[in-house]
Amino acid sequence: MVLPKYHQIMLPFLKLISDEKKHRVSELGNEIAKHFDLNERERREVLPSGAQTVFDNRVGWAKTYLKKAGLIDYPERGFVLINSKGKALLSENLTEISPNYLRRYDEFLEFKSPSISNTKTFANETIIVASQENLSTPQEALEAAYRSLNNEIIADLISNIENCSPFFFEKLVVDLLINMGYGGSRKEAGKAFQSTGDGGIDGIIKEDRLGLDAIYIQAKRWKKESVIGRPEIQKFAGALQGFRAKKGVFITTSRFSKEAYDYVEQIETKIILINGTELAEYMIETNTGVSVVDVYKIKKIDLDYFQET
Repeated sequence: MVLPKYHQIMLPFLKLISDEKKHRVSELGNEIAKHFDLNERERREVLPSGAQTVFDNRVGWAKTYLKKAGLIDYPERGFVLINSKGKALLSENLTEISPNYLRRYDEFLEFKSPSISNTKTFANETIIVASQENLSTPQEALEAAYRSLNNEIIADLISNIENCSPFFFEKLVVDLLINMGYGGSRKEAGKAFQSTGDGGIDGIIKEDRLGLDAIYIQAKRWKKESVIGRPEIQKFAGALQGFRAKKGVFITTSRFSKEAYDYVEQIETKIILINGTELAEYMIETNTGVSVVDVYKIKKIDLDYFQET
């Protein structure tokens, strides 16, 4: 089952509260999920940020749009109630409430505040130009744009890493591991690759500042179209056994085969595989080789603030 869009949720939402009684929003979410026959896996699908499930986000925006159109009221915190305008809409026997349909309500138009690019002015009158509205929620659209920008940065990072020298790649790996909390001091971590190629191990780095354990590193700066298979990982695992090591990280700018992933799941030695995309993602997450250009903060009402004592 494909998760319903927020506009597809609005009509079932209204119908569920058509008895003119107060309904708890959290319980409505469960009823709407049953209406669309969603399973647990579908309900648990999260937004890219991980801050909220996709389904809960869409239910929330369906509720917001209905409220902004003046079709429901909030009688108290966490509850909704249909009003006369909402009842009148249901009497029209619609099959779906589209975003454009809500434009018939002045309250909704005021909420949407159309931009200049979506308006035309004739004789001092502003006329809305009808267009197909994005069927994603505002938060989904924002996160999709963020994900698109991140994908571009990931591709650029991998391209730059592929063109850098082996020495610089070693430095990059050390910087990343330090930024992730490994390696002790920078001076100690900087020694990690001084024994490059020694027994199939590219470097050794402390797991923590106290050096309670060590992590053995293999770093391969290969073209992104290359695939690292099980034989390469077996060689690395054998090298780890030679050092009596329990933990290893295999980092590459390319990717691993399914057999490689299956192999590390079967052996006792703990080996983490980091492919090119994951390497770039970790760099972005830890601000390694990237810098912050802009920060957009998403805020919501603090309802506790408005609770009078």
